[in-house]
Amino acid sequence: MSQTANPFLSPSSLPYQLPPFQEIREEHYVPAFEQGMAEHLAEIAAIADNSEPPTFENTIEALERSGRLLDRVSTVFFNQASSDATPGVQEIEKDITPKLSTHGDAIHLNPRLFARIRAVQAADGEQQWLLDRYLTDFIRAGAELGEEEQARLRELNEELSTLATTFHQNLLADTNARAVAVEDVAELDGLSPDAIQGLQETAKERGLDAGYLVTLTLPTRQPALAELTHRELRARIHKASVGRGADNAELITRIATLREERAKLLGYANHAEYVLADQTAGSTQAVTEMLGRLVPPAVANARKEQSDLEEIAGHPIQPWDWEFYAGKVRKARYDIDSSRMRPYFELNSVLERGVFYAAQRLYGLTFRERADLQGYHSDVRVFEVFNEDGSPLGLFLGDFFARAAKRGGAWMNSLVKQSDLDGTRPVVVNNLNIVKGEPTLLTFDEVNTMFHEFGHALHGLFSDVRYPRVSGTAVPRDFVEYPSQVNEMWATDPEILANYAKHYETGEPMPQELVDRMLESQKFNQGFASVEYLAATLLDWAWHTSYTGGDAETFEAEALRNAGVDLPAVPPRYRSTYFAHIWANNYSAGYYSYIWSEVLDADTVEWFKENGGLRRENGDRFRQRLLSKGGSVEALTAFRDFRGRDPQIEPLLARRGLL
Repeated sequence: MSQTANPFLSPSSLPYQLPPFQEIREEHYVPAFEQGMAEHLAEIAAIADNSEPPTFENTIEALERSGRLLDRVSTVFFNQASSDATPGVQEIEKDITPKLSTHGDAIHLNPRLFARIRAVQAADGEQQWLLDRYLTDFIRAGAELGEEEQARLRELNEELSTLATTFHQNLLADTNARAVAVEDVAELDGLSPDAIQGLQETAKERGLDAGYLVTLTLPTRQPALAELTHRELRARIHKASVGRGADNAELITRIATLREERAKLLGYANHAEYVLADQTAGSTQAVTEMLGRLVPPAVANARKEQSDLEEIAGHPIQPWDWEFYAGKVRKARYDIDSSRMRPYFELNSVLERGVFYAAQRLYGLTFRERADLQGYHSDVRVFEVFNEDGSPLGLFLGDFFARAAKRGGAWMNSLVKQSDLDGTRPVVVNNLNIVKGEPTLLTFDEVNTMFHEFGHALHGLFSDVRYPRVSGTAVPRDFVEYPSQVNEMWATDPEILANYAKHYETGEPMPQELVDRMLESQKFNQGFASVEYLAATLLDWAWHTSYTGGDAETFEAEALRNAGVDLPAVPPRYRSTYFAHIWANNYSAGYYSYIWSEVLDADTVEWFKENGGLRRENGDRFRQRLLSKGGSVEALTAFRDFRGRDPQIEPLLARRGLL
């Protein structure tokens, strides 16, 4: 293959260096990976073997400039592996993931390179912070270990990377296989006609001759359970959900064991201690104390809620009953139900008159769809983003619909990082898993998710840093969810809600009485929501602090019982075998970060309320003092600069009804 035939071998000529997706083929990936790793190692060797005394410019900045080809192909490939995982891509992923792990070790365990980094003197605070990050990265990667220990570390890293890929691919296949087929439309009673039509279209897309197909979302709780009146179908869907990942049971015990060994090799008591040493929480004790404070009131609330549901149901509540009867209680208490609300949450209206409008009001942004620019899938939409003065900011890609080749959940990726060093502006993508319809009508949870993920997008778009290592969302794991959770507040802001919550057929605004009841109901069912989240968090915590052997199912049951969150009617948000956050992504011993970030989020929401809410000066302050900083300053320093003090937990406790 000639070099010009592979689009990865040179920077994209498209606006903002958007990857040329229309030119990229699967056969381009492997050659680009191989050449990218070779070029990167040559660049590293040149830095490590430089005969001149080490300086910030010839060592740290040189590292920041290195590996550009590998960055380009990795970014595009792993985005596709998550969003459109063809069989060919999955085979490449299996092959390339361990090679990338070996490549990373070759850099971090290079003694000549590490010696130069340690000898560098920084000239200013920004340089010193970046230098400290590099030193931390290399030490945590094993740079100070002896040769024998480093050899074992390389083996551990390679096997762990392979196991993570296997977990991810097993789960995707099993999630698709366990989709629930329904032949009799009568069993779908409770769903709207549009939702039923969507299930019928999904069945056709998956190759079924007739009938309807209920696909599974990543969490335990499946959206259809809130509306389906047919109890046996609800049970089938729930059991399909919690049964996922059986092939992963032995695999996750192996991952937990290897992570424990690696942590001890690096001088930590367990994997959680290793992770927490580089997070804002700082210690396992801090996280343990916070979770311990939250569990008792959350469980008490959930038990009270269960009692209320059983009173209206007339029988013991099973997990597949909770959302259905919670909907009945919600309707009786607040006179609302999701089927009545959906017509006011049409996807394009939520996106353009809600998410984008909030960004315009708060930050002065405008958005222009670029039909001339292509995404990596026909579903992807591309928008150019401008500042208030008309200056270009970056590109935003929206990939909102579910498909069989897409992993579950919702997430944001950076396709191009902002960096003054490289002269690049950001290109970011949001992925959701909404069932496509004509029209596509959302639940309020899906509306909230759209605002949440766009908060991550803003974190990437507003980045204003020199070095790519600290660009955008390159912040501690227990800080990264904070800006996205703050952005959720605008979903229910009166001005924003009135602008997007309009009936898709008539254009009439959502009636104020329905708005009021919806907002009033936000605190409803918080015991359930808190316990399902805490159960997953404490599972993650147990796997990475106390696992010493045994089968996954037994360990999970004991962990939930020991933590005091083993409520049969409230299963964890993720059971161990499909807990992709901690086994296939970067949240191991870090799922607590959502609640830790929510402490910052709730405190920040209070600040906005105290200062007039949706005002440009408030948005500018949040953008300039926090969002634009990326990881270029210590995370809590940025929070203090914005908030004026340390975070307080009371706003979170009040929000969740846990005071």
